[in-house]
Amino acid sequence: MKLTILGGGGFRVPLVYGALLGDHAEGRVTHVVLHDLDAGRLSAVTRVLAEQAAGVPDAPEVSATTDLDEALTGADFIFSAIRVGGLEGRANDERVALAEGVLGQETVGAGGIAYGLRTVPVAEDIARRVARVAPDAWVINFTNPAGLVTEAMSRHLGDRVIGICDSPVGLGRRIARVLGANPGEAWIDYVGLNHLGWVRGLRINGRDELPRLLADPDLLGSFEEGKLFGTDWLQSLGAVPNEYLHYYYFNREAVRAYSAAEKTRGAFLRDQQAGFYDEMKKPDAAALTAWDRTRAEREATYMAEARETAGAGERDADDLSGGYEKVALALMRAIARDERTTLILNVRNRRTLSVLDAEAVIEVPCLVDANGAHPVTVDPLPDHASGLVCSVKAVEREVLAAAASGSRATAVKAFALHPLVDSVNVARRLVDGYTAVHPGLAYLK
Repeated sequence: MKLTILGGGGFRVPLVYGALLGDHAEGRVTHVVLHDLDAGRLSAVTRVLAEQAAGVPDAPEVSATTDLDEALTGADFIFSAIRVGGLEGRANDERVALAEGVLGQETVGAGGIAYGLRTVPVAEDIARRVARVAPDAWVINFTNPAGLVTEAMSRHLGDRVIGICDSPVGLGRRIARVLGANPGEAWIDYVGLNHLGWVRGLRINGRDELPRLLADPDLLGSFEEGKLFGTDWLQSLGAVPNEYLHYYYFNREAVRAYSAAEKTRGAFLRDQQAGFYDEMKKPDAAALTAWDRTRAEREATYMAEARETAGAGERDADDLSGGYEKVALALMRAIARDERTTLILNVRNRRTLSVLDAEAVIEVPCLVDANGAHPVTVDPLPDHASGLVCSVKAVEREVLAAAASGSRATAVKAFALHPLVDSVNVARRLVDGYTAVHPGLAYLK
């Protein structure tokens, strides 16, 4: 079975390959094709994968190419993890937003809109190429903003594109662990959009144990989200939000922390990964050791500003292992082998949330089998959550409209309607600022 990874020179690709190395069942991935526009990054990642595979019997074959059609042809699964504009683009997203006093995080607020505006046209072009060159392939999208990009690709690929994210998985795992349960045996009642969802229940042997957690301040304050949001706020919500909702509930504090930081997250990752890829230019460099060292630092500093604002301290060691590669592998297994399972995924709404139309991509538990991912019926969201979901989905739709039409006015509308942008004039200046630094936004007229 052939897996093509778009963004194959990306830093997190070895996580995916490492997960594949542990899969020895019939019907496993036997050939991995890395595609990237940067041949140097492809070479670096290929070296890391070669060291990972050393001594592993029947390790999947790895090849690399800068030709997209070559990479797509014959693929059974396509994993999309591209970054349009690179980490320099992310750093610019943050800088332009902070200059206007608003959040520039890559998936939330102004930064997420800017990232979406330059990513959607590229993602849609990829989707059209997949439909033409590999119509039977399944596309697994991890490109951020994951929900928005998945919705853009679904307009060309329908249900054959599925978005994944490790945030809900990590959240459910932490809650189950605190409750003394096996995460693999817990049913997680999670619903929302990508990076905008809530755990409303966690059932173990048919019994909802979340009320027990919410009623115990000590237990509630013992894990990442309890530290991040505070026990009083979680008890008021009656749910545990995705960590990214910290940017909404504590926006003023988040902007202040980002503004005071020595480097934004994007600038930190840009410089850190530049060091890794430079090291890989040395023929005698230990590729896997260098990658492991860089990855550990990356994971330990994840959402550092938010945790500092909340006084949450350092991340727990158990939360440093990532998780999206495990979701991707479980999804591929379920489809390729008809190993039915339940995963939290980004899929078209159909009739799952009545406040959104059928084509809106949402993030919910799905039953997965050989025919793809099928969203599970969920209870309606409470009004406060429903309002936020509808508001952000409306912004995503304006981003898609701007990308399709090239309308600068529509792009301004997308920024102005976002809950974390507080003025139409700020929205206009954001569009001016982003088009000045991003060549990929030259299409906005």
